[in-house]
Amino acid sequence: MIDSKRFTGLKAIFKREFKGYFSSPLGYIFIVIFLLASGWLTLSRDFGRFLELRQASLDAFFAYIPWLFVVLVPAVAMRLWAEERKTGTVELLFTLPVTLEASYLGKFLAGWTFLGFSLLLSAPLVWQVERLGDPDWGTIVTGYLGCLLLAAAYLAIGMLFSAMTKNQVVAFILGTAATVVFLIIGLPQSLETIGNLFGGYAEQMVLSLSLADHFDTLTRGLLELGTLAFFFTFTAGWLVCGMLALDRTKAS
Repeated sequence: MIDSKRFTGLKAIFKREFKGYFSSPLGYIFIVIFLLASGWLTLSRDFGRFLELRQASLDAFFAYIPWLFVVLVPAVAMRLWAEERKTGTVELLFTLPVTLEASYLGKFLAGWTFLGFSLLLSAPLVWQVERLGDPDWGTIVTGYLGCLLLAAAYLAIGMLFSAMTKNQVVAFILGTAATVVFLIIGLPQSLETIGNLFGGYAEQMVLSLSLADHFDTLTRGLLELGTLAFFFTFTAGWLVCGMLALDRTKAS
């Protein structure tokens, strides 16, 4: 059984962090950038061509979300622990009646909820799709679920590097680099190169670790247990690594 005492203070940390996104202009700036960038990539004649194709589908929107999140999600994650370490408030946090697990997961859930709220604001695109015809709502729902799970995976990666350094810029660069790696290994060019160098088995192993491949499964409307298990395991693994890194900081 899970010991509830290990998560003492999680709710308080979550509330503090989530409110923090809206107590400064940074949260609003992030939302504006996300909506403008995703809207432009979806509607642009050079990219998504949503208005020209006039299809009752959000494929154009989902196609660019993984690449947009590569930059935006590490930007959300970089301050979660690096700022605490730089200002010295992390030591104060460790003296409070809040467990390490509660503080870490509280920050993660607050960041994830903020990202989910940002996604919710893209609802006008869904309304436009409904106007164009009879969309496949199952694909839209699983696509948005994929966006949420992808955001969680990216956020968990970014938080690890934020917990390892006091410099937000370094945390951002490392988080972005790591997410890019797990994204591009699923591209056909990458898989072909790996297959030629190490064989078909290695190619399949790498493909199984690709965030892009599992995300595409959901955007096609396929809600597979293996895909959900992958995102859960992947995110949980990075969160555990982040907690271990932070625990070493606490011990030192």
